[in-house]
Amino acid sequence: MITVSELYIHPLKSAASVSVDKVAIDSFGLQYDRRWMLVDESGDFLSQRKLPAMCLIKAVVVDSFLTVSAPDLPALTLTGTLKNTREVTVWGDVCNSYDCGDEAADYLSRFLQVKCRLAYFPDNEERQVDLQYAKKGDLTGFSDGFPLLLISQASLDDLNTRLDSSVSMTRFRPNIVISGVEAFAEDNWESIKVGGINLRVVKPCSRCSIPSVDPLTGLRSAEPVKTLRTYRMRNSKVYFGQNVIADSTGMLEIGMPVVV
Repeated sequence: MITVSELYIHPLKSAASVSVDKVAIDSFGLQYDRRWMLVDESGDFLSQRKLPAMCLIKAVVVDSFLTVSAPDLPALTLTGTLKNTREVTVWGDVCNSYDCGDEAADYLSRFLQVKCRLAYFPDNEERQVDLQYAKKGDLTGFSDGFPLLLISQASLDDLNTRLDSSVSMTRFRPNIVISGVEAFAEDNWESIKVGGINLRVVKPCSRCSIPSVDPLTGLRSAEPVKTLRTYRMRNSKVYFGQNVIADSTGMLEIGMPVVV
């Protein structure tokens, strides 16, 4: 039986993954996923590519309020009303955002030792997904480009048989993990249905350096990207996982059956 075996959200882009048992799909993807983002002084996004220690920041949402915590610092809950707007940029897309204030900026700048601001993607903002792969009206928040990322458990298991030391699924920052299929079965899917929600499988996910950052330590190494290059490389890019777009809103829950 093919089922949803894990679900993850990443409220703060490039911070630690948050495992959830169930989650709503809204117009931007999974609820709260990548709705907050760190930007530099020019408004351009920051990620583990430049700041691997971002993986040590934990960001969770309770009652719509974001709480951030980092090693050796007390947790900070953002409860103020967001008023100040600014333009921010993620992969060349200019988005309107709310600035989350000086307290959040000082907290995160102090931990990362880099001046940064925390931006929030508003409910009324529209960031169109690349029309080469999406329909008009398919939206995303501060993701790299697509609202959902799917990986099968078997694909990770296959990779780990090739590594000296196994790696966790969180290295790859998926939203949906599927069990009950062969390794890389997702490469051949056009769509799946989960709980009555149709999910279009629109583009293989090309991987950057982030999977080489250990999410427990923030340290970077050659693996697992080095090994992935030996068998998952095409046109000078490494592919692992599939970008997905939901056709409707609804609820996802671990254990739900998946129809391919």
